Amino acid sequence: MKGSGALLVVALTLLCICGLTTAEDDNEFFMEFLQTLLVGTTEELYEGPLGKYNVNDMAKEALGELKSCIDGLQPVHKEQLVKLLVQVLDDKEDT
Repeated sequence: MKGSGALLVVALTLLCICGLTTAEDDNEFFMEFLQTLLVGTTEELYEGPLGKYNVNDMAKEALGELKSCIDGLQPVHKEQLVKLLVQVLDDKEDT
């Protein structure tokens, strides 16, 4: 399951980097969502990027598992994902 969670984070990051989400709000949502997944808590997910959505119990359970997988990554891998996210965020500020 760890590989699946990491794959999902990488896939979402690539979606943002490649601009497959075209609306500015979508990009901001995904970036905040990824940042919270990487360094925040599940509670912060519900209060922050998911705050305006009605997240059902099954989705909460899935998000909890995903967050657990991300938290279980080797520190070096998680660090590299955080660095990638920072790079993307810096590039967004430059444009």
